[in-house]
Amino acid sequence: MREQPRNNRISSGVIAAVSAAVVAVSSGVAWITWQATNNTQPVNPPKERVSQNNTKPPATTEQTAEIYLVRDTGKNLELVPLPVKVSASKDKPSEFIAAAFNGLLTAKNDGDTSSTIPLGTKVLGVKIENDAVRVNLSEEFTSGGGSASMTGRVGQVVYTATSLNPNAKVYIDVNGKQLDVLGGEGLELDQPLTRDSFAKNYQL
Repeated sequence: MREQPRNNRISSGVIAAVSAAVVAVSSGVAWITWQATNNTQPVNPPKERVSQNNTKPPATTEQTAEIYLVRDTGKNLELVPLPVKVSASKDKPSEFIAAAFNGLLTAKNDGDTSSTIPLGTKVLGVKIENDAVRVNLSEEFTSGGGSASMTGRVGQVVYTATSLNPNAKVYIDVNGKQLDVLGGEGLELDQPLTRDSFAKNYQL
């Protein structure tokens, strides 16, 4: 009869020990889980890292440029400015002038003004350095026309190229080479050309 209470005490002790072990294990698992969760470092998506190294292209805006066509007065030809809308970056004047030339080369005859620049002429490049503008045109620029036509097309290039800076010096290239003589009739170009030198030395 005296053995019964002792057995009960042993059973209670065992149960208490097991419960304590279970609590300890549970606490350990919870601590490990918490550590793993809090030690995880965030990973930046590749797109974010790439975008930090990329620069945005300069924004283009619509601006007004002046291209120059010719008008037949009955006695001679005269250069006439025509405003056109072009899309170009504000901080890139060479892009602005190139866009103006693209407008010049696609301008249509409206019955009052026209272009003496031969069809098919393309702008191969425009470069601006300080007060000088270099315009590179395709071979078609040198084809066809008499002396008046050739003088007129030179004037169109000079005045359009200087629409941002009327005092700028203009160099005309064809296929990357400076044009010194234009056409079969041999119109000599004393480069660089300016608006003043054109008005003084060339008669339309």
